[in-house]
Amino acid sequence: MASQVFYRKWRPRNLSEVVGQEPVTQTLHNALSSGHISHAYLFCGPRGTGKTSTARSMAKAVNCLNPDNGEPCNTCEMCRAITELRALDIIEIDAASNTGVEDIRSLREKVNYAPNQARYKVYIIDEVHMLSNSASNALLKTLEEPPEHVIFILATTEVHKILPTILSRCQRFDFKRLSQADIILKLERICQEEGIKVEPEAMQLIAKSATGSLRDAENLLEQMTTYYGSEIGLKQGQAMLGITGDLRTRELVRHIMNKDISAGLATINAVNSDGLDLRQFNRELVEYLRGLLLIKTGSDEAVDLVAEDVAELKDIAAGASLEQILTAVRLFGQLEPGFDNYPTLPLELALVDCILAGEGESVAPVKRTEDEPSEPRKTAAPPPPPPSSKKPEPEAAGIDEPKPESDITEEIVTETEIPEPEPATAEAEPTIAEKETAVSEPVKVAGEVTENGSEIDRLQQNWKQVIEQAPQDTKKSPALAILRSAGVTPVALENNTVSLSFRYPLIKEQIEKVENKKVAERIISNFLGYSCSVTCVLEDNHLLKEALKMGAQRITTEEK
Repeated sequence: MASQVFYRKWRPRNLSEVVGQEPVTQTLHNALSSGHISHAYLFCGPRGTGKTSTARSMAKAVNCLNPDNGEPCNTCEMCRAITELRALDIIEIDAASNTGVEDIRSLREKVNYAPNQARYKVYIIDEVHMLSNSASNALLKTLEEPPEHVIFILATTEVHKILPTILSRCQRFDFKRLSQADIILKLERICQEEGIKVEPEAMQLIAKSATGSLRDAENLLEQMTTYYGSEIGLKQGQAMLGITGDLRTRELVRHIMNKDISAGLATINAVNSDGLDLRQFNRELVEYLRGLLLIKTGSDEAVDLVAEDVAELKDIAAGASLEQILTAVRLFGQLEPGFDNYPTLPLELALVDCILAGEGESVAPVKRTEDEPSEPRKTAAPPPPPPSSKKPEPEAAGIDEPKPESDITEEIVTETEIPEPEPATAEAEPTIAEKETAVSEPVKVAGEVTENGSEIDRLQQNWKQVIEQAPQDTKKSPALAILRSAGVTPVALENNTVSLSFRYPLIKEQIEKVENKKVAERIISNFLGYSCSVTCVLEDNHLLKEALKMGAQRITTEEK
C-alpha cells in the first residue's frame, strides 16, 4: 500500500477519536445510540477541525453491520469500504467544483434511488457555501423532505454565506478551533506510533503555529520529519517555521515601557543588521505585547506561555501603565513594514510615536519655551515695568557681546511676566508702546520679514493640514510618514526656505536623504502655493539658539 500523509493516515475512525470537539461528538453519539437520526446535519467551523472526519464516522456508524453502542466496529465490510472511500452509497461532493443548478438537479434525481449495499445513502457536501443561489434553492425541497434512506451532511467554513432557508432545515453543529493541549496530545500519539522524537518546546511551537487546526499541525510535523529526520529540536522547528524566537522582542518591549528611545532604536537596527525577518519580528513583538496586556488586566490564564515567561511579563507589567501597553499594542499591531529602502523605518516611527504618546503633556512645555517665546506673555497680562527698570538691562548686555541664550530667555520672560510694583509715569507712555512692539517681534524672528512671519505662523498652526493635503502620489512615501511623526515642527521661513526642527537625529537623517527631501519640499510647496526648499535642524541645534539671540539683540537695539 502506498504511503499516506499523516492527516489521512491518522484520521479519526470513529466519533470517540475526534479530538477537541466533545460537545459535538457526544451529542451525535447519543443520537446514534438512541436511534434519533436526523435527515440533515450542518457542520460548520474553521478548517482542519474535524468536520469531514466526523461526517465519515457518522456514515460508518449508521451503516455498520456490527455497531457498538452507536460507534462503528471498523472491521466489517461496510466500515472498511467507507474508510477506503470505495463505498458506493457514501457520496462526497465538493460544492466548490459543483456550484451550478444542473449539478444539484442531477443530485435530486439520484437521491430517489435506493442504496446499493448500505442501509443509508449519505451525501457529504463539503464547502456548501460555494453553491450558487439557484443551486441552493434547488436543494431546498430535497433537503427538507428527503427519502427515508438518505442523510445529508453539509460542511462549511463560512456559515454566514449559507441561505437561512437551508440553515433552518439542518441540525447545526459548530466546530471550534482546537486548543494547543489537544493538538499536542494528538501529535504525541502520532510521534509515539511513528518513532519520532520531538522536544517539548518544538512540539509546543508546532501546535502554536497551527492556530487551532489539527490538520495543519500534522502537516507541519510531517514536513519537519521529512527534512530533519526522526529527531526534531526547538531550533530546527524555528528554522522550518520561519520564527525568529529572538529574545530581543522582550528587550524592545522593556525599552518601550521604560521610554528609552535610543536603546529601542539600537535594538531595532541590530535585529535588521542580523538579517532577521522584520515582519516576523514584529508579529512576535505584538504577540508579546498582547501577553503583557492580558497580564496587566488580570487575565493570566489566557496567556499561553511557560511560567518563566509569565513571571517576566508580570515584572514588566508592574512598571508600566495600561495606557502605555494599549498604545504599544495599537501602534505595532497596525504596523505594515514595507519600505524596501528603509525596512526599519516603520518600526522606528512606531517606537518613537509610542513613547511620545506616553509622555503626554510633558513634551509640550519644552517645545513652547524654545520655539514660541511669546507663549508666556499669553498666560499672564501684567502691567509693564517703568523705564528706569528696563533700560539698564539692555545697556549691561551690550550689542557686541550678547548674553547667553538662557539669560536672554529669562530676560524676555521676566520682562513679560514679572511686573515691578511701581506705577507707570506719563513719560513712560511712548516707551510702553515701543516695548510692546519689541516684545511681540520675536515671534517673527524666524522669517525676519513681516510677510514671512505670517507664513510661518500659518504653517505651524496648520501643520496637520499640510500633511493631509499632500499630493496623492506622495501618500505612501517615507517622507510623508516622517513629516507625520511626532517631534517634527516648522520653525522658520526665510527666502523661500522652510526650516524644520527635529527632536531626534535619526528622523532628521532620514528626511535629509535626497529623495525624501524632494518629496518634503513638494508637500510644503503644495500647501504654501509657491515653490520652496527645506532645511533641517535639530531641536537643540545652534540655529535655533542663534534665532533666539538675534531676537534678543533686536529688542535691545530698538529699545536703545
